[in-house]
Amino acid sequence: MNLLNPKSFERADEGRRRLVRLGALATLFSARPGAWAGELARTPAQTEGPFFPDRLPLDTDNDLLAIGDASTFADGEPAWFSGRVLDAAGGPVRGALVEIWQCDAHGAYLHSGSGNAERRDGRFQGYGRFVTGLAGTWGFRTIKPVPYPGRSPHIHVKVTRGGTHLLTTQCYVKGHPGNGRDGIFRGLSPEQAAAVVADFVPVEGSRIGELAASWDIVLGLTPADG
Repeated sequence: MNLLNPKSFERADEGRRRLVRLGALATLFSARPGAWAGELARTPAQTEGPFFPDRLPLDTDNDLLAIGDASTFADGEPAWFSGRVLDAAGGPVRGALVEIWQCDAHGAYLHSGSGNAERRDGRFQGYGRFVTGLAGTWGFRTIKPVPYPGRSPHIHVKVTRGGTHLLTTQCYVKGHPGNGRDGIFRGLSPEQAAAVVADFVPVEGSRIGELAASWDIVLGLTPADG
């Protein structure tokens, strides 16, 4: 199912409709242009790393838990990962392509050079993309990121618009003990570190133990650029 099509959301199951509600909440805040502009920190750039998919999956929508119309889901803790793309003044950036990629629950990426490839979860999409609308909102259904040797749990994120690269970064699990041992994370200042973490919290009423994390991406664009 292609969740980039609004009509697909209308036909989606209860879990997918929850993402619409999360997006609506983000829209409520983004409807206030410049809100919190003085408090926002720009999201720092981080390395792309070596494991951006060297061959994109056939399914590239924003639901990484299932490929195509599969009836079985990937291993791991299901999580809704959503937020907004904002300009330097706190206004929404529409028409931005947000791409994410991460390792599966066994620590393997969708990449021919990934470690632990023999255990890769073939049910996990590993990569997804979403184009922001008027409110600058984006959202994915994925798994809570897990650690692998040498790295703290993280999700890779890239933002482009009109073919222009705007930002490549990573989002980490807030409070994870591995953050302090991760060489890339440790290279950030305290202010930068605070801008690249998200809190994965239980979704109230979820029967399958879903989590949700909200994380805004703040670009160095001026309102005129946005």
